[in-house]
Amino acid sequence: MSMGMYAQPAEAVDERQITRRIAAGDREALSELYARYQRALFNYLLQLTPDYGLAEEILQDTLVAVWKSAHRFEGRSSLQTWLIGIARRQAHNTLRRHQLPVADETEMAGLVATGPEPEACTLASVARDELAEAFQQLAPLHREALVLLFVHELSYQETATILEVPVGTVKSRICNARRALRAVLDAREEAGQ
Repeated sequence: MSMGMYAQPAEAVDERQITRRIAAGDREALSELYARYQRALFNYLLQLTPDYGLAEEILQDTLVAVWKSAHRFEGRSSLQTWLIGIARRQAHNTLRRHQLPVADETEMAGLVATGPEPEACTLASVARDELAEAFQQLAPLHREALVLLFVHELSYQETATILEVPVGTVKSRICNARRALRAVLDAREEAGQ
């Protein structure tokens, strides 16, 4: 059988099949999806809220939303991108209901990156746990963008789709996040000397 120029990667076909099975009411398909993406989704949700119980609740809400909306998955993005988008919406809805603080996007969108890029050697020289502590001090908007790009290894376009902002805004947030992270790390270093 020839793989013509319109052949699709096996992963893309598998993603559409699993969502079709879920849309048809196949609970086993939902379990497969959960097994495949649960860890990544949960880790992402922990960046939006440090409350494990609340992150688990949001993950369950995400699965319910996937169950109800699987018929809408068109394959225009990867399944992971689609799932993270659903998880993000569920998280923001839940955080609003619980009246937990969410970063003001209008305030953050106006920030413009200035100055030189943070140097990679600064980050490399910092102990992992110290970096993790500094990372938690970043604004949620910055943490979220960094997690999507560097932990989940999504593209700028996929990240922009999930965050519902232009690609340029994602790039600006990443630049600002790096700068803020460097400032936190520099302040820690000065305090330690």
